[in-house]
Amino acid sequence: MSYEVTATRRRPQAFEALAGQEFVAETLKNAIQSQKIAHAYLFSGPRGCGKTSTARILAKALNCANGPTATPCGQCQQCLEITKGTSTDVIEIDGASNTSVNDVRQIKDEILFPPQGSRYKIYIIDEVHMLSTSAFNALLKTIEEPPAYCIFIFATTELQKVPATIKSRCQQFNFRLVPIERVKQLLAEAAAEINIKADDEALYWVARESTGSVRDAYTLFDQVAAFSGDHITYDKIRDKLGLVGVDRLNAIFEDAAQNKCQDALLKIDEFLQNGVSIEQFIVNCTDYLRSLLLIRAGITKEALLGQSYDRYSQTVLKAWNPVQLERALSILLQLYRDIRYSLSPRYELELAFSRLSWLSQYVSPAEVKKAVDEAKSLLMQGTSTTLSTPASAPQARRQFISIPQSEPSQPALQQTSASQAPANAPNPANPYLNRVVTDVPRSDEASPQAQTPSFSYGGAVPPQQTAAAPVQPAQFSSDSDFRNLAIKELSVRDPMIGSSLLQTGDWIRSSGSVTTQVSSSFLKMQLDSHSANISNFLSELLGEKIRFEVVLKQIVQGPPVEETAPSSVKILCDVFKGSITGHSKKTEQEMAAEKTKKAEDSQNQTPPHASEDENDDESE
Repeated sequence: MSYEVTATRRRPQAFEALAGQEFVAETLKNAIQSQKIAHAYLFSGPRGCGKTSTARILAKALNCANGPTATPCGQCQQCLEITKGTSTDVIEIDGASNTSVNDVRQIKDEILFPPQGSRYKIYIIDEVHMLSTSAFNALLKTIEEPPAYCIFIFATTELQKVPATIKSRCQQFNFRLVPIERVKQLLAEAAAEINIKADDEALYWVARESTGSVRDAYTLFDQVAAFSGDHITYDKIRDKLGLVGVDRLNAIFEDAAQNKCQDALLKIDEFLQNGVSIEQFIVNCTDYLRSLLLIRAGITKEALLGQSYDRYSQTVLKAWNPVQLERALSILLQLYRDIRYSLSPRYELELAFSRLSWLSQYVSPAEVKKAVDEAKSLLMQGTSTTLSTPASAPQARRQFISIPQSEPSQPALQQTSASQAPANAPNPANPYLNRVVTDVPRSDEASPQAQTPSFSYGGAVPPQQTAAAPVQPAQFSSDSDFRNLAIKELSVRDPMIGSSLLQTGDWIRSSGSVTTQVSSSFLKMQLDSHSANISNFLSELLGEKIRFEVVLKQIVQGPPVEETAPSSVKILCDVFKGSITGHSKKTEQEMAAEKTKKAEDSQNQTPPHASEDENDDESE
């Protein structure tokens, strides 16, 4: 016998043999058994999923000698003729090559004659969407009311191109893609029929490449079996078809994950030198990253990954988080789209892996937004605690001690030696108030008075510490120094208050109050809302009760524009209902004097033509 391809040899001959189309098979079987046979059927679905095979099985079931039956015998004359395609009552028409109205007219003439030796005359029109609009319209009446012995079966891969008038006259059946596990099982059965041993990894690869089409899977299986001999392995497929195996992909992506760009580029050059095409290499890398992303999501199904998840590199899985894996997959998908119009696809590939080498430093926009929000909350919230540290503070507490500057002319300061000076002695050269920050460790054995740190500003001790401590106000050389230090300390506590205080004018200290001026009413309102906090801070800084007051600066305005404007301008404003936005600062007297001066200058000037006439008269 002559060689027969696997797709033809293993074409389904019964409803039970349809792979992945259980809904279609059960519906048609029940319709035949209950004698509810429609006059027109429309089969739609992707390529290679069994539409034409189902149409032939339905024709055999209706014209079988034992039928109509849901299980045709396959041995009678009608079944054999339909299987071979020689039946005169089952006519298969290619819709792509018979698209005109004349072809439809021929069908309308033929259906007037009953079947010769069968029960039904069945028309199977494949790729029916290729018919022209006129041909569809000519077929409408025939499909709607055909003879009782005539049945139409349409098959198409593009259901959207079939007119709605045709769909409404047919029973529609949507065929689905076959699952990869089922395709792999069919391939294993096909290999067993021809006595070829096939590894599961190789069959999984063929099933995945078929994308759910059984015919594509059988066609690729025949090609692989032709060069594999008696044993089909994934290594043979990888070497013959120029694929990049998972082991090689593990090696190159480990280099990329560890920021070894040079090693990754050298491996790419090795793959390309061995004959691997750039397009195929990108496809393999994309499948690899997809599998890694599925593994990070907790999916370890071998049918989805194509092979066992243990074969994928744990180094890459630990180096890249899901966000970075999604970014890597997006880079390769965009690379496959870009190489079609690229100057050099190899340059594009090397650039992509150079980007993947620093992918571990990639931060997603969501992470950036989260970090910015956290930083913003830290800047906006300020410090709500008082100067004294609460009891729930951490082990190390801060003590802020403000020491006033001593006058350099004091004899005691001149006579103090460096060995006798305290560790926190002020710097005499500092013109501002010295501030020492020390960390006081918390001791569980100390008394409550010792556990609570004392905070002193210029020698002033808060009342809650001890009543016996003397209150000594801080000494400032000027109000400007006092203002600068207060704004500096408040900026640490609350940046918004500090920025508002920077816009204030000079601070004037008086008994029990500090007054300043601002030029904006909004700024005054903002400072008034925080006046209590500012007053408390200034009270602790100076050691006495201080009230902080903000005064709005009065802007001295000149006389209204209308009062100084000329009378003629005022008349114009009254007539045209306008207003004066600005005018010259010259008075009416000055403007009149300028006008008189210009008139005198114009009279004193002699016209050029007049002088020429006088000269002509003198010459005569």
